[in-house]
Amino acid sequence: MPLTPAQPRTPYHRRTIECRGYCREDGLWDIEGHLVDTKSYDFDNLYRGKIAAGAPLHEMWIRLTIDEDFLVREVEVVTDAAPFVSCSDITGAFAALKGLRIGGGFNRKVREMFGGKNGCTHLVDLLGPMATTAYQTLYPIRERKASTSTSRERPKVIDTCHALAADGEVVRNQWPDFYAGPVPVENE
Repeated sequence: MPLTPAQPRTPYHRRTIECRGYCREDGLWDIEGHLVDTKSYDFDNLYRGKIAAGAPLHEMWIRLTIDEDFLVREVEVVTDAAPFVSCSDITGAFAALKGLRIGGGFNRKVREMFGGKNGCTHLVDLLGPMATTAYQTLYPIRERKASTSTSRERPKVIDTCHALAADGEVVRNQWPDFYAGPVPVENE
């Protein structure tokens, strides 16, 4: 169900973020993110001159190559459009993501590493959805492997959101051994 109809309005800014996950032939995974900011009007920019309506104010790309354990193996960052000439100077700093594992605390660590003058707000913003995309890309593969394993570890996805609460219906139905809610009373 979409949002309710809006009041009459005029568009001013659009940000699009697109993320994709790819399985590589070498067994690694590429997670790619693309961020584009546009305005609905022409405006002057000190460094680029006039930026036309619909032309990218920001256009940035990130590719993280990861393994099945979410370890970042390679990083590539490109800034195609930005409001300042020096914006692209920071892209090389993001190579420091190599060796970092996508998981709990990843976004916090990224903000620590690349917050403020040490990074680019837009690239940092893009890494959050990319982490989610990595998880969504690899989850089915990891689940398939886990379902054939004899290990009885608690699935890490439990308690990561409302729907996957340990005391909720989804966990009760999918992972009854890890269900932590009230036990339904059987009719006698």
